[in-house]
Amino acid sequence: MYSESKDNSIIITDASCFILLDKIDRLSILQSLFSRVITTPEIAFEFVKRLPSWVEVIAVQDRERLYDYADIVDIGEASAIALAAEVPLPTLILDDMRGRKLATRLSIPFTGTIGLLILAKERGIITSLSDCFDLIKLTNFRFPEVLMQALLERYES
Repeated sequence: MYSESKDNSIIITDASCFILLDKIDRLSILQSLFSRVITTPEIAFEFVKRLPSWVEVIAVQDRERLYDYADIVDIGEASAIALAAEVPLPTLILDDMRGRKLATRLSIPFTGTIGLLILAKERGIITSLSDCFDLIKLTNFRFPEVLMQALLERYES
């Protein structure tokens, strides 16, 4: 049974999303938003910490595709994008520009961690983007201040 805020879509997330949400203590947003959160063993390895039990770890079956993509982007993004080609109707969470360009070229829908936070705000899962952005500023995640301010004006005013 899903809460009304949960989306039935399948989310495949890269390590950067797990890492950033963990750093700002908001990893549970993924579970609150989506009925299925999956990732790959490569990404689980990059995350370093143990993933929550609600994250499914699925290996890419087409290893040739994985290695072809790994020639373009790092192995984490390559595995997420390759897995997206094997799973019906997924959405990727990618923050890396090269990964986003490859996903665009392959017509695979994606968002970023900031887009995920906006969705959580829109659905009432978090009450403040500003609080999240303040915590993000304390990390090594790079996000243009001008964009941050524009998003705060749009979603918090």
